[in-house]
Amino acid sequence: MANTTQSDFATLLEDYFAQLPKVGELVSGTVISIDNGAVRLDVNGLITGLVRGYELFSESSEYSDINVGDAVEATVVEQENETGEMELSFRIAGQQRVWKTMQKYCDDELVVKGKVIAANKGGLMIKVDALVGFMPVSQLAPEHYPRVQGGDKNRILEHLRSFVGMGMDVKVLDLNEQDEKLIVSEKAVWEDDQKAVLDSYSIGDIVEGQISALTSFGAFMKFGQGLEGLIHISEIVWQRIDHPKDVLKVGDNVKAQIIDLNKSKIYLSMKRLVDDPWKSVKETYKIGQEVEGEIHKIEPFGLMVKLDEDIHGLAHISEVSNRAIRDVKELEDMFTLGQKTTFEILNIDAAEHRLGLRLGGLKKKAEKSTEEAPKAEEPKVEEAPKEEEPKVEEEPKEEESPKAEEAPKVEEAPKEEEAKEEAAE
Repeated sequence: MANTTQSDFATLLEDYFAQLPKVGELVSGTVISIDNGAVRLDVNGLITGLVRGYELFSESSEYSDINVGDAVEATVVEQENETGEMELSFRIAGQQRVWKTMQKYCDDELVVKGKVIAANKGGLMIKVDALVGFMPVSQLAPEHYPRVQGGDKNRILEHLRSFVGMGMDVKVLDLNEQDEKLIVSEKAVWEDDQKAVLDSYSIGDIVEGQISALTSFGAFMKFGQGLEGLIHISEIVWQRIDHPKDVLKVGDNVKAQIIDLNKSKIYLSMKRLVDDPWKSVKETYKIGQEVEGEIHKIEPFGLMVKLDEDIHGLAHISEVSNRAIRDVKELEDMFTLGQKTTFEILNIDAAEHRLGLRLGGLKKKAEKSTEEAPKAEEPKVEEAPKEEEPKVEEEPKEEESPKAEEAPKVEEAPKEEEAKEEAAE
């Protein structure tokens, strides 16, 4: 009889330990007490589980306000401790649950709340629930995108640091639990908000708005219901300009035509609303004609000459003197800005918006007397970008996001400066 009892007890004991969750398993339990910095759970009526110290994990909203009677989940750290209780962890369970939640946010393209905790030259560190994610500069909404004159990386960083402590609505773009990396986007939220508005516009529509920022590659114009488009420098006026500030300033009210819609990116043109003056240039000017022009730029390759408000020509450095001119310093000694001088028209290329000039009174070069004069080598303005949003002058390199559990120390933010004010300088 004794042997049978011992055998039954051994079997029960064996069954009991077989039912106990193994280390690393996620278990469910009911909170039975909360005291002295420890939480005790009834784990399936088998054993009392203990969560204490570092394993409490109050960072996630799911574990920050636990009450007696609540059903919770925890991860087994040790099957039995020195007091016969099972050691459990909310921290590990919380991390597992929050990564699953982030995966759902990503799959369902849901908008979540985040808070900026730090910045580097590549973007922002944003805390979403208990994880720290990374937002590259390219994923900022247009209103927060740094438009810094000259692409100065230090100024870009200063602008990004101004967002530390700010809350942002973001979407999860990509995640990898194993590498503890989380990539989020503010621009994706903005694109969704603008989609319905953009659907009411078409290529060719004329819109009216206000210049909101100037950069070396173009001007930004706000119009409609919070929309903003880019007028590339080549689409502002028909004449060649060095910088949009030559003809525009922030706050100007202007009209423009929509020339491309690419998801949330809007490209505009001001010059297409007026006739191209070069279409009729040959009605006013002829090859061999002597004209009076005003020198408005002195470049290393020659003189930029204004014949009238619309038509500008180039007197190449080889066509302004009977002797060889070697550098721009010699040109600056010979000519002054605003000087009015007589020139002879050498060639006209209306399609390319080029008109070549020779300083009046120069001896004609014998070798050119029987040949067509060469075309002026005026630098072309780059075409407007199509597929990519205009970058900061020198696109800041995205730095690797630190592990989700190791949020970087937040450096003290320097004085704030608005990027648009920088761009307008």
